[in-house]
Amino acid sequence: MAWDLDSDRPIFAQLAERIQIQIVSGHYPPGGKLPSVRELATVAAVNPNTMQKAFAELERSGLIITQRTNGRQVTEDTELIRRVKTMLAREHVRVFFSRMKELGYREEEVVSLCENIFEGKAVPEGDGSKASPEIDRGGENYERIN
Repeated sequence: MAWDLDSDRPIFAQLAERIQIQIVSGHYPPGGKLPSVRELATVAAVNPNTMQKAFAELERSGLIITQRTNGRQVTEDTELIRRVKTMLAREHVRVFFSRMKELGYREEEVVSLCENIFEGKAVPEGDGSKASPEIDRGGENYERIN
């Protein structure tokens, strides 16, 4: 199935980010062999030249290494992988907080909402989550999160 790519950003950058995520999540472990450019381009439904550009970007970052006789593999530098994982996480959190501010939430409210959702607690109705039956908590309507 083709990768879901956004037309608002360069395709090669999205491909590089997707492969970064696969590396930091362990899908491609440290030292592990990567599929060929052609194989991944087919899976992502993109031109092999675009995938090659994404691979070149990942090589520049040090996340992947090219070996002439053995193709490409993920770096064995687990510290680099950890730093990239933290960088990606920070960016996701930054975007999330920015969007929540656009919705009118204050930082404390966002943190509280996240904690409640993470812990599976009831949250105030109208928070936009997918919830099931309401629970009455002293006059306030709450929804249980599944």
